[in-house]
Amino acid sequence: MINIFFPVITQKIMDKNIFKKIKILDGGMGQELLARGMEPNGTLWSSNALLQEKYHKLILDTHLDFIKAGAEIIVTTTFTARKSRLKDNNILDKYEYLNKKAGEIALKVKEVYPNVLIAGGLPPQNLTYEVDHRDEKEIKENFNSQANLLNPYVDFFYFDVLSSVREFNIAIDSIKEFGKPYLVGAHISEGTKLPSGEKISDIMKNIKHENLLGIILSCVSPENYELNLNEIKNLGVPFGFKLNAFIRTNPKPNYTGAYKNSKTGNPNEFLGQRKDLTPEKMAIFAKKFKDAGATILGGCCETRPEHIKEMSKLK
Repeated sequence: MINIFFPVITQKIMDKNIFKKIKILDGGMGQELLARGMEPNGTLWSSNALLQEKYHKLILDTHLDFIKAGAEIIVTTTFTARKSRLKDNNILDKYEYLNKKAGEIALKVKEVYPNVLIAGGLPPQNLTYEVDHRDEKEIKENFNSQANLLNPYVDFFYFDVLSSVREFNIAIDSIKEFGKPYLVGAHISEGTKLPSGEKISDIMKNIKHENLLGIILSCVSPENYELNLNEIKNLGVPFGFKLNAFIRTNPKPNYTGAYKNSKTGNPNEFLGQRKDLTPEKMAIFAKKFKDAGATILGGCCETRPEHIKEMSKLK
């Protein structure tokens, strides 16, 4: 059991040049929790582990295992702790509890590894792998309220798998009051364009850079990252990746519809699970990207501590 506690806010000012040297991020928490025995619950994914106290130690142990494997930065388990997903699962009343619990568990890690950094994961606030076309005011409120709950626990914010320049601008504006730096995590399902049809360079041309730490492509295959390598490495900021081991991230008709119709409650049912991307093979891709200048190395869905261990050897 992990007791709720209120953190003492004594965080150091974070070095904005942190990613000018190689840093290792963690892997895919949601899929790892499922692999370790978390039972699916609707489309809650990792939020089910936050909801049920019996899984709180599992979250903590998974964070710790990624760190033992070499991760220097962990991301809060908040990808599905967004209002829209919780509303779909009829537990919107648990919104504050789930986000605070994710922060509390992540902060527990610092009792063992005080130098580990915590990234406050701010996911797309509506649908996954799709552009959010809702009113700007609503999107901003969603980002701001989640950031406000995570702020006491995190060193910086990480915009996790966003799909358009508009969303990045809204997200950046929504966290301005907290004065913390941010890492941009853009998603490309296939080819060289975001779901919005924009390119990675469009992000850098149109967002504020004042507190920007760097830019990564998140939840992308190694092969697709390679397609975008030349563009991302020439943006003039630290760059990197969170690679996945899904077969696809663009199921028909869409991710949300496929998840709701899932028989197992595990995204690898409809996204597929690549057996060929062993830790050693993923590390070969990671080395190629590192040799091209990438300094932010990590994994996303289906990337396990074993994958992070191999990546950490590249430092």
